[in-house]
Amino acid sequence: MNTLTDAWSWLTDADHWSGADGIWHRLTEHLLLTVICLAVSCLIALPVALVLGHLGKGGALAVNISNVGRAVPTFAVLVLLLLTPLGRYGEGPTVVALVLFAVPPLLTNAYVGMRGVDRSIVQAARGMGMTGRQMLWRVEAPLALPMIVNGVRIAAVQLVATATIAALAGGGGLGRIITAGFNLASTPQVVAGAVLVAVFALLVEACFEVGERLAPGLARRKAAAT
Repeated sequence: MNTLTDAWSWLTDADHWSGADGIWHRLTEHLLLTVICLAVSCLIALPVALVLGHLGKGGALAVNISNVGRAVPTFAVLVLLLLTPLGRYGEGPTVVALVLFAVPPLLTNAYVGMRGVDRSIVQAARGMGMTGRQMLWRVEAPLALPMIVNGVRIAAVQLVATATIAALAGGGGLGRIITAGFNLASTPQVVAGAVLVAVFALLVEACFEVGERLAPGLARRKAAAT
């Protein structure tokens, strides 16, 4: 109980929120790293998943290959990357390791969503004379959007939780608070850092939940306006 009380005292100390090592600065670094890795992961995984889901070929192989990333610990990938020439480029190894970690849920959910689209709707679109590109963007992708967004949500939350490893490679983020706590043998600081990461992950989850609930209502209003 004393540890939790001390952790709360650490979090409520105004001095710990300002400066280059303060919570606000580390939170900004953590958010920026998460957004960059999520954007790169989406640019890699989603086009592949959409095309393979549309074609219905090679998807299972791509998903299985991407899932290998789940079996390999992200920390192990980071250590190996630090031993390569990539280790000279600051946050480079961390970004690559986190992108490899985020690709599987994005690829899997998007592909499953595409293949889950009712085939009769696809056939009807084809019968109306739609081209493959038109069916992909006007029919299949919109219907698969809930699964695609779910994959983005999972990847985002996982990235927030895992981006703490950036501190082990000399990077920024909330992980620096935890590692500094270990270096100072300060259990309250370690606990405070872990709480910050957990709260941040829950906030990201909540943002996606709110967005998913608001999206149908906004879509109905737009349809009614037109």
